[in-house]
Amino acid sequence: MVATLLHEIPLQGGDVTDGVVRVGDTVRRPVSPSTPAVHALLRHLEAAGFEGAPRVVGMDGLGREVLTYLPGTTGVTRTTVTDEALVELAGLLRGFHDATAGFPLGGDGWEGGSNDDAPPEVIGHCDLTPDNVVFEGATPRALIDFDLARPTTRLFDIVTTLRHWVPIADPVDLHPLQRGLDVGARVRLFCDAYGVPPRERRRFVELSRLRLHRSYAVMRDRAAAGGGWGRMWAQGAGQRIRRAAAWLDTHEDELHAHLV
Repeated sequence: MVATLLHEIPLQGGDVTDGVVRVGDTVRRPVSPSTPAVHALLRHLEAAGFEGAPRVVGMDGLGREVLTYLPGTTGVTRTTVTDEALVELAGLLRGFHDATAGFPLGGDGWEGGSNDDAPPEVIGHCDLTPDNVVFEGATPRALIDFDLARPTTRLFDIVTTLRHWVPIADPVDLHPLQRGLDVGARVRLFCDAYGVPPRERRRFVELSRLRLHRSYAVMRDRAAAGGGWGRMWAQGAGQRIRRAAAWLDTHEDELHAHLV
């Protein structure tokens, strides 16, 4: 059991999990049904030598999980929208996927959510938004917030990541720094850097569309229970997904041309 200290600094940025605080060089987070599975994954990553994830310290006296704090910056900045950062992110995600080799892909305990129909190949992060990547200067160094991690395919996790980083969205919903980016070129750049094979690239648009459709349904159902999901839904998350799907339909041929 890890001692509970008094000085707590609230950490902002997450959409769903409330009550996340920094205490010294640790992060304290409320537990969820997926916490045991996530801790097992993080310990596996540590044993595999993957440096881009927090370490499990234990639990504190309030029953919260305790993870190491990873210093750096998160969110959309002039640094994070560069092509160079996108290439580095592709390498970081590839390293994470490769490090999950040998970790059991079956079993219960994951949060669940939308997914590919193909058999799982890796454990995916499945929520790799700019708020969940820690940058050190101009370089993405680590992934955080593994609450939605689950067995999936490499391509599904890539599609989920590029939804936020390319990004695939209606421009009205984008951060000002993301407007005007060449989405097709950035999809190609990421896939080249990750090493996505040609046969998988042909599925990119199809799987992106499937992911948007299914994530809308999952989020709508979870929002009915209130909490962070309900707050996101009330703030227009469903409408943003619908607009992203419409944008994808309009630009399908352009994206396909960059990938095939």
